[in-house]
Order: sequence, then C-alpha cells, then structure tokens
Amino acid sequence: MSASLPPAYFDALYRRSPDPWSFETSAYERAKYAATLDALPRPRYRRALEVGCSIGVLTHELAARCDALIAIDPAPLALERARARCAGLAQVRFMGGYAPRDWPDGRFDLIVLSEVVYYLGPEDVARLAARVTGALAPAGHVELVHWLGETDYPLTGDAAAELFIRETARVLRVHTQQRTGDYRLDLLVAR
Repeated sequence: MSASLPPAYFDALYRRSPDPWSFETSAYERAKYAATLDALPRPRYRRALEVGCSIGVLTHELAARCDALIAIDPAPLALERARARCAGLAQVRFMGGYAPRDWPDGRFDLIVLSEVVYYLGPEDVARLAARVTGALAPAGHVELVHWLGETDYPLTGDAAAELFIRETARVLRVHTQQRTGDYRLDLLVAR
C-alpha cells in the first residue's frame, strides 16, 4: 500500500468495537504508555498535541503532564469515548479531524504521534512532517511510538518512523531512541 488509510477505515473499526486495539485492557498498551511518558524529558509541557488520540487512554495519562492538551482523532465514536474519559480534565480539548489535512492552530512544545504515522502513505508523512515542524515551539519535543509487528498499513513501524525522521531532519534531531521486541520509541527535539 502507498496511499493513506481513509477516515472511513477508523469509523468502521469503532463501529465494530468500542476499543479495537484493547487500549483499556492490554498489558502491552499499559507498558507502552508508561514508557511513552517516562521518555519525556520534561516533567511538564505548556501546550501539547496528541495526534490520533483514539478513545483517550493515553490522553488521560498525558494530561497530567500538560497545562493544555489538544487531542485530535478522525473517528467520532472514538472521540465520544475520549471526551467521556477525560471529562474532568479542564486542560484537555478534543478536535475531530484527520491529520495532516486537519490541524489545530498555534504552537506546541510537545507533539505526540503514538501509533499513527504508519497509517499514512509517504506523501502524507511528508505533509505531516511539515505540519509538525511548522507548529513546534523552539526546543519542543516530538515523540513517535510505533508497533513493529506485521500490519496491513501503508508503512511498517520502522519505515514510518525513519521516513518521518528523514522528512524532519532539517528542523529536528533525534534525542533518544528505544526499542523493544514490540515497538520503537523515537524522541525528537527541535534544533
């Protein structure tokens, strides 16, 4: 595959299951979320963006580290569950949309792309890279996390991360990288 998966793909997943990847119950997800948060160099971020928030499990955890957090997802059913999960968190705002086409205004000192870049084809990865670098505050962080197993997505986890890193190399540098048997985590920082 080379084209990005369309928003309808995600709509269909959430119509079939309220938690298609078992975010709420998976030991893999719990461990990955803990590693995702542990890898962040700062204890707190002024304004963060989470692309592909799904049902808000990571969003809820990430919110504790953010003064303001915008979470975006293309699937209305997922956003409905995310809003309910984070209802008591005044610093969290949700946005329906499909990145890179849809993007919130403003600058962010943290952008999280957890298991989303491999849903995009190479042209949309380049567009996403441009959106991210254009919206990142000076000395801001970008965190990529991707499953390394087999998928039927346009890109593998490694291909997605490496392509994004190449597309942003003029503006971002790799700060740290971690790899388990299941996923890779790449933390990038503005040059």
